[in-house]
Amino acid sequence: MVVDTDHILKLIEEGFDSAADAEDNRTVEVLIAGRTGAGKSTLVNAVFHSELAETGMGEPVTRQTRRFTKEGSPLAITDTRGLELEHHQEIIDDLMAHVRRQADQPHPDGHIHIAWMCIPEDGRRLEEGETKLVEQLAEYMPVLGIITKARADKDVGGASFCAVVRERLRGAKDVLRVRAIPERLDDDHVLPPFGLAELAKATAELITPAMRSAFARAQKVDVDQKIAAAKKVVRVATVSAGTLGATPIPLVDAGLVPIQVVMLVSISRIFFGTAPSRTFFRSLIASLGATAGARMIVATLLKFIPGAGSVAGAIIGGSTAAGFTLGLGKVYTGTLARRYEKSGDRAPSEEDLEDLAREVKSGMGGLDLKLLVREAKHDQKET
Repeated sequence: MVVDTDHILKLIEEGFDSAADAEDNRTVEVLIAGRTGAGKSTLVNAVFHSELAETGMGEPVTRQTRRFTKEGSPLAITDTRGLELEHHQEIIDDLMAHVRRQADQPHPDGHIHIAWMCIPEDGRRLEEGETKLVEQLAEYMPVLGIITKARADKDVGGASFCAVVRERLRGAKDVLRVRAIPERLDDDHVLPPFGLAELAKATAELITPAMRSAFARAQKVDVDQKIAAAKKVVRVATVSAGTLGATPIPLVDAGLVPIQVVMLVSISRIFFGTAPSRTFFRSLIASLGATAGARMIVATLLKFIPGAGSVAGAIIGGSTAAGFTLGLGKVYTGTLARRYEKSGDRAPSEEDLEDLAREVKSGMGGLDLKLLVREAKHDQKET
């Protein structure tokens, strides 16, 4: 059998189309509140990929509230006007009317999923409007109290501001201290950011499970969430590959290649926050050394089948296809996780693709196909 490169290219394009169709279009809705100067915009931009507070389009939803979104981002931020003393009741009434309208929507995807109440530590005070709003919001969603601009929890007398806030914000599920950006003191000592990953973890635990994948994509401070979300994608792809058929199938069968492309695109989206371009993946495939840039999924993995021979003769069963898919998903997830921890949420550029391809090929070389097949069979039984 001669492999038709044009046919494989067509299968890869089908994979891109399937990835777009399979994209989780849920949007996690986060409400952020606090007085003017609490550092709300800075916190949002520090935690999430899309700098909505600066570049997103803010849609007015009430006189006092705007909802920020950005195309391609699975995140929406509802931002209230500062809870100033003289206006706090007007702002609370306005916001709660919006919250109730959202809560009345029949599908939970339209609800606001969590609220962050931001309280600056440098002021060391809790306003009446803040406690009132938390009490009312807690009837509709989980609320986290967030002490921003954290530098010193205890005052000169040893009293903990965090403890005071935790006691008074009785409706909050927890109170966390964060510093969103580095701060330089007068003696030139630099205080690094802290508490952001803990905030992301606490948020993920409180929102509904259905929204956790969207939140994992949106946030950029907790790589463990991204790895966990990627593993779920790999598991789904592995099971799909294993159920293509009980009888042997060609490795380049019309079912397997699109499944693996969908998996790679989905994993990339989890780490980068938005969907990578087709150009990115064509370049990656070419960098992996595949003939005509089309056989990466086939040729890179084929050599791990003892005696399989050339691509032209590759016939494999569903269990081996599942093992292939599982191995590729694990290696690609691990490669992106290492690069993410090294370079942050910056997506690989064209200049990075050769190194990325080298890492993937190196990872594939260390796999044990027999173990992968057994693991894939176990996943199928558990599903």
